[in-house]
Amino acid sequence: MGVQIGTVKTDRFLMDYCKFGQGDRSLIIIPGISVQSIMPSAEAIAEAYKLLTDDFTIYAFDRRKDFPEDYSIKDMADDTAEAIRELGLDKVDIFGASQGGMIAIQIASEYHELVNKLILGSTSAHVGDEESRLFDEWITLAKEGKSEGLYLAFGEAVYPLETFEQVRDLFIQAAGTVTEEELYRFVTMAESIKGMDITDCLDKITCPVLVIGSNDDKVLGADASRFIASRLKDCELHMYDGYGHASYDTAPDYRQRMLSFLK
Repeated sequence: MGVQIGTVKTDRFLMDYCKFGQGDRSLIIIPGISVQSIMPSAEAIAEAYKLLTDDFTIYAFDRRKDFPEDYSIKDMADDTAEAIRELGLDKVDIFGASQGGMIAIQIASEYHELVNKLILGSTSAHVGDEESRLFDEWITLAKEGKSEGLYLAFGEAVYPLETFEQVRDLFIQAAGTVTEEELYRFVTMAESIKGMDITDCLDKITCPVLVIGSNDDKVLGADASRFIASRLKDCELHMYDGYGHASYDTAPDYRQRMLSFLK
């Protein structure tokens, strides 16, 4: 499958993306928080979403290259929306996972003309003190330069134990390549989640939404997905069991569920 990697250039920032698929409709993927860029994994992302490539041309976005010192979820949403427009796209479908879901909520609430349908995976509209403690642990590890500890703590939280053990060595290998700049970016992304509250945005979303959560989500909790669904006017909710926070990676029927909703 052919995958193109490009960079959106605006007056304010640069943002990398990968593009694959040959469908008439456009699907935007906004990934969650990560230690490193998703671009080296572009081929794997394309393989994971191959079920959707006949119907969609898919764009998966990184965050912008140069982070401001204080970079909020709203800032990330504004930048991503600008990048989508810069590519000449409109009436796109958006899938946001984890922090990407927070960004997607903000986009759908403010840029109605841009969004056709919205899928929110393992995300939240409000992060309180309880959930923030986990992000504090990750931030401390990143600030101390403990890349391996960060990768392992992150993987253990987002994946079921069996899956985590399967990818543990890959995480250790990846940790050895992490730079100081990447740790800084991670801290900035994690700080933007702590205490975040975009509940009011939910009332402004007018497009159809599919919310997919996990009853065993150890990062943001199962109630976060249920709360989002309860506040939306046109919404479907599905809750997984046994696939953890990263059910978007681990549940075998996840992409089929996405496709059924989007068609």
